[in-house]
Amino acid sequence: MDEILGILNSVSSVVWGPLMLLLLVGTGVFLMLRLKGFPLRRLGTGFALLWQGRKPQGKGDVSPFNALMTALAATIGTGNIVGVATAIGLGGPGALFWMWCSALVGMATKYAEAVCAVHYREKDSAGLSVGGPMYYIKNGLGARWAWLGTAFAIFGCAAGFGIGNTVQAHSVADALHGDLAIPKLLTGVLLMVLVGAVLLGGVKRIAQVAGRLVPFMGVAYIVCGLLVIAVHADAVPAALVLIVESAFNGQAAAGGFAGAGVAMAIQFGVARGVFSNEAGLGSAPIAHAAAATGNPVRQGMIAMLGTFIDTLVVCSITGIAIVASGAWQGGAKGALMSQSAFASALPFGELFITLAIALFAFTTMLGWSYYGERCAQYLWGTKAITPFRVLWVLAIGVGAMANLSLVWIVADILNALMAIPNLIALFLLSGVVVTLTRKYAKSGHAATDDQ
Repeated sequence: MDEILGILNSVSSVVWGPLMLLLLVGTGVFLMLRLKGFPLRRLGTGFALLWQGRKPQGKGDVSPFNALMTALAATIGTGNIVGVATAIGLGGPGALFWMWCSALVGMATKYAEAVCAVHYREKDSAGLSVGGPMYYIKNGLGARWAWLGTAFAIFGCAAGFGIGNTVQAHSVADALHGDLAIPKLLTGVLLMVLVGAVLLGGVKRIAQVAGRLVPFMGVAYIVCGLLVIAVHADAVPAALVLIVESAFNGQAAAGGFAGAGVAMAIQFGVARGVFSNEAGLGSAPIAHAAAATGNPVRQGMIAMLGTFIDTLVVCSITGIAIVASGAWQGGAKGALMSQSAFASALPFGELFITLAIALFAFTTMLGWSYYGERCAQYLWGTKAITPFRVLWVLAIGVGAMANLSLVWIVADILNALMAIPNLIALFLLSGVVVTLTRKYAKSGHAATDDQ
């Protein structure tokens, strides 16, 4: 087993190495330049559209607001708590700066993904809107590229059982067992019941639950994080200076983290940022394709808020709290580092982080169940939906109890393999995205999408 893990770790180091990170960030830069900064210039418009999008705005299955909440259900997860701490622990405070940079260009990637998802979506045999990379590859690039869409669907379906299911269940069971002594079996059974009950209602039920849970958990986490930062307000200016300086010189405060070079800050900042907001992986556009909208550009502006909220808001609060509190110098790693930061200011800090991990992981399982289901449907038709849901619920129980070292690394590799077909499609379809965006900018609205 150790030999297999060693080989897989080597493969993961290659697929998530500098080349992949360059492709992810490079695609974002390329799209941002082609769009002449449109996602950044229309950030305010995006929030206005999100507020309007609480009600259906056209053809589709869920409101534009709930489509974003479904996507955020999958992206706001343990990466916002554990991933940020890991990035700072391995790359120093400067990793947070590079996380911000990757998120800014990632907004263009997420925007383009949603525009393509809505523009090229289809209706399935049940009359539901389906879309995502596999569909915009097939419908946008033509039959000769269909194999690329199939590859994405295979990788996405398989990866979901890892990063979006068993790994999340294990994180919840481990956290509740360690802090509250709740048996892992009990956690696993409870998660199976809760997730199964939501999945029975299909995409509309998932979107409704996400539309209520995600805003609640996001606001609660932001408020508590801001309280931590407020308690350490005197240290915040120095923390921000340290974050920026460490991004370029690799130096940390005296007596602090040693050897955090610029290269490590960039690598871990960008990698953890992508893991958290999923810009470029191709997962979020599957959710946005179900939005009740007749306008792909409008949904694109809503979709790009996912990256902004996930990384530039939630991850920033975690990172600044860790640096300002000094928790990053205390020897704790991962979730324990975040717990240390919150416990330094809140009497219930450690328990809050434990419960946040549980709730974030639960919503991630819901969001990724929809992604995996749509990938399975693309491969085998609507007849695959029910068997997929059964397997998804059963896998939760396995994840809560099992040692997931092998599952984690395999899912890690599959996530990278998902990104490759999606990035190729975004590059080749960038002209379509630009054309639709120009029409919107010129007339104030894009052509109605009647698909």
